[in-house]
Amino acid sequence: MHMSRRKFLQASIGTAASLGATARGSRDDLAFLPISELSELIRTRKVSPVEVTRIMLERIEKFNPTLNAYCTVTADLAMKSAEEAEKEIQRGKWRGALHGVPIALKDLFDTAGVRTTAGSAVFKDRVPEKDAEVVTRLKAAGIVLLGKLNMHEFAYGGSSTVSHFGAVHNPWEPGHVAGGSSGGSAAAVAAGLCFGALGSDTGGSIRQPAAYCGIVGLKATYGLVSTRGVIPLAWSLDHAGPMTRSVADAAIMLQAIAGYDPEEITSQQIAVSNYLSALRGKTAQLRLGISRDFFFESVDPEIQAGVNEALSILRKLTASTKDVALPVNKITDRTVIAAEAYAYHAEFVAKSPGQYQPPTLGQIRSGADISTVDYIIAQRELAQLRRAVRQPFETVDAIVTPTTPIAPPTIAAFDSAYRDPAVPNNISDIRRLTLRNTSPFNRYGLPTISVPCGFTRNGLPIGLQITGPHGGEGVILQLAHAYQQATDWHKKRAPVS
Repeated sequence: MHMSRRKFLQASIGTAASLGATARGSRDDLAFLPISELSELIRTRKVSPVEVTRIMLERIEKFNPTLNAYCTVTADLAMKSAEEAEKEIQRGKWRGALHGVPIALKDLFDTAGVRTTAGSAVFKDRVPEKDAEVVTRLKAAGIVLLGKLNMHEFAYGGSSTVSHFGAVHNPWEPGHVAGGSSGGSAAAVAAGLCFGALGSDTGGSIRQPAAYCGIVGLKATYGLVSTRGVIPLAWSLDHAGPMTRSVADAAIMLQAIAGYDPEEITSQQIAVSNYLSALRGKTAQLRLGISRDFFFESVDPEIQAGVNEALSILRKLTASTKDVALPVNKITDRTVIAAEAYAYHAEFVAKSPGQYQPPTLGQIRSGADISTVDYIIAQRELAQLRRAVRQPFETVDAIVTPTTPIAPPTIAAFDSAYRDPAVPNNISDIRRLTLRNTSPFNRYGLPTISVPCGFTRNGLPIGLQITGPHGGEGVILQLAHAYQQATDWHKKRAPVS
């Protein structure tokens, strides 16, 4: 611990902060407040951003050795930002719901002056000079940055076990994966080591770890949230988005980061609505679709039971339900992701192949032989798919699937699937199945949210995936929020917290 951090942790916290923390119960209870509630306490000066940040840093120090969720903790910077936020609020300059709220970022979002590694030794000494666009927007909203979160190397996998910093552990059962590639983000939010986090999602890397750690993960419409300054995996499929403990908190974070970025080629001019207001809308008129083909195949019986129970609740909240078919032709084709990943990494692979984790290097090199013709055809098919997926939403307003067909595997099983080419097929299927239900929605480019909807008999979380039409963030937030109002799965605390 640096001397300046120790001084901050020992500092007096002031009467209002002390009384506020006491009024809300224990320090752990304060750590698990939703952003929507914490921000009001901060705004009314019943709780101090300095005290809240101190609690977060203490919890990181206590629980991160078990979870390995953080790879960089910016303690001094966080305390300085918290003090600045407190002074601004005392002067009546409250910036909004994120002002003074401690947040963390997946370690592929560029942060000026703070190393950004994408979980790789290739970038172990990389310190950006400029913030990613979404980081700029979050800082403008007044967040307190706690640090950078561990991840699957270069976001190229679904376990977060393949990382220069070692495996991320699931707070519900540390012997199991936290998911990936935003595993550190999911574990930190679930364990109360930050109030919200940013993740990235190219094949499900926000939603799958959210499901595996029992939190909310939102992937917005492709192009609604800027990816400028985010280390890419595949430009045509990359998304950035919030990971939180409640749908309302996801709406708060999305409000801060959504919107057109004229300097980002993949950014689209999509209308940004008032997402918090959308939560208050009535769901009774919504038409719910259930996409069973492909998405309900090979689903673990315990996950099937949890999703069925969630559907019984959603039927009561909506006007109607019907089975709908999503276009599934070509959704498993990996030409685009393999080609674009190789295009980004070709120079680094040529110069320093030994600095990559072997599984990542193998995946990246698999894109080297993709021809120009194959890539152009795959891009045309992607454009056709994004047009075809509009049709199902002519008769429904939202579509529901399980987030994942299988529960979080053990770290040992995932390691075998990645590192041993001779493992049995049933083990190798782990890699395919964990992201099977999420990756199609990156290809569709549609807004999709995962919310917790139960637990397996072994106490591992189950996720429900709700998808809306292009630009339909308000609809999925509204329905997901209504579901959370009718259930309490999102209020459960992980044992390692």
